[in-house]
Amino acid sequence: MATRFYKYHALGNDYLILNFSDRVGELDAFQIQRICHRNYGVGSDGILLGPLETKEGDFGLRIFNPDGSEAEKSGNGLRIFSRYLWDQGLVKDKPFTIMTSGGRVESTVQDRGRSVTVQMGQVSFDSTRIPVKGKAREVLNETMVVEGGELRFCAATVGNPHCVVLREQVSEQEARRVGPLIENDPRFPNRTNVQFLKVLDPSHIQIEIWERGAGYTLASGSSSSAAAAVAHRLGLCGDRITVHMPGGELDIRISEDFSVQMTGPVTKIAEGTLSPEMFD
Repeated sequence: MATRFYKYHALGNDYLILNFSDRVGELDAFQIQRICHRNYGVGSDGILLGPLETKEGDFGLRIFNPDGSEAEKSGNGLRIFSRYLWDQGLVKDKPFTIMTSGGRVESTVQDRGRSVTVQMGQVSFDSTRIPVKGKAREVLNETMVVEGGELRFCAATVGNPHCVVLREQVSEQEARRVGPLIENDPRFPNRTNVQFLKVLDPSHIQIEIWERGAGYTLASGSSSSAAAAVAHRLGLCGDRITVHMPGGELDIRISEDFSVQMTGPVTKIAEGTLSPEMFD
């Protein structure tokens, strides 16, 4: 049976939304990989499956990476899904909640759908929650050796795992080369998202991103939240930070308990129908 899809991007990080009520059966890893493939499918950085019924929020959401694995949370994905709900007339300009496997968030759509604010939840540096192997601790200013060089990093979770590597300069080349090595480092039992962080000034940071299960990514909301929280926790930045990425900028605000509010744009690209022939 043909399935309807809706495609959006948030700062160049693109997702396909499949409405659960339009589908028959479950998505398997092969189907996810084929749909997300940029030559053999529609092409995207992931799939958002929803809205799902849940007692823990107004809407439920499952998030899939293009390698077929499932993600706990995605900041850009949540903004895109919020815009989709607004486009479908399911929400208006009042706050609503979305339940993911990485926790519940509160979302508000603004500017006629073009901007979305998400309360991403509380960032934690606790190794048992991220998780990171070893004794229970806050994972701050630790070192690892990659390709013979020593890197300084912090780890955090905002519902999904992150490793933030502090650098004087950041580049796409380093993210592509070193990112997959850190993603699969054995100290991260669930793998990890990786951000290469340069502090520009107390209100601005720059990051390059290697996303777990997706690869090099132009922008990421959860990565921005984690990297900004690390910069604030280390005393390098204040509590309001603009995160600069190749795809654009996100505004991050951090409260005293390290709860994070993220605001950024969403753009609709297209909608259409997935052909079953794609899977032959």
